[in-house]
Amino acid sequence: MSIPRRGSLLLAIVFVFTAGGARPAIAEAAAPAPLTAAQIVYEMQSHNQARTEMLKDLQSIRHYQVEYRGFSAVIAAKMEVAYHYDAASGKSFRIVSQSGSKMFCEKVLKRAVESEKEASQDKAATALTAANYRFHLVGSENVGGRPAYVMEVEPISPSKFLIRGKIWVDAEDFALVKIDAEPAKNPSFWIARTRILQTFAKTGGFWLPERNRSETKVRIGGTAVFSIDYGMYRTESNAAH
Repeated sequence: MSIPRRGSLLLAIVFVFTAGGARPAIAEAAAPAPLTAAQIVYEMQSHNQARTEMLKDLQSIRHYQVEYRGFSAVIAAKMEVAYHYDAASGKSFRIVSQSGSKMFCEKVLKRAVESEKEASQDKAATALTAANYRFHLVGSENVGGRPAYVMEVEPISPSKFLIRGKIWVDAEDFALVKIDAEPAKNPSFWIARTRILQTFAKTGGFWLPERNRSETKVRIGGTAVFSIDYGMYRTESNAAH
């Protein structure tokens, strides 16, 4: 049974706004230093600024995928995208290949890339800072054998580029290592709920996105899963020059 065209278009719109993965920690690690939420946020901003100034060039091949299951049907699409960050010119994206539903490639995956471009043009409005969020320290956990602070984040004002939920911050590097959240603003009546899981990994001295998985429950029925595997990075630091 196929999905009616109107339903397909609605789902495409839903996916666009929910585009944007986590391993359990096993190894024991020392408890992090007893800091307040405000101190952690300050350290995050300071360390992020230092890392940004150090990063000169970054490249990877990303793997985007979307799959909808519902109405006794499965609709899916995949896309490979060459990602390049240059300290002087910013981010650029080039589609390498695509397959599956043409509509989902156009309306979902390409729009996801465009949304990231849009968000990167105003970093201050989307950053995890006190200007955009209220932070509440709820404890600490080990992530990948490293101690991390766990904080609840609440957006000060709703935006499709902000989140509401929990973040994990590495206690040594003060970098994001994990996110478990939902969009701060529901982009459509047709979305019942969206859960976003994202993990980060340390590569070449930089903490970079590793995997992202967004699962959306659609009011008209079915579930949509959008994911990004960020691939292997090639990094170049200003310290090398």
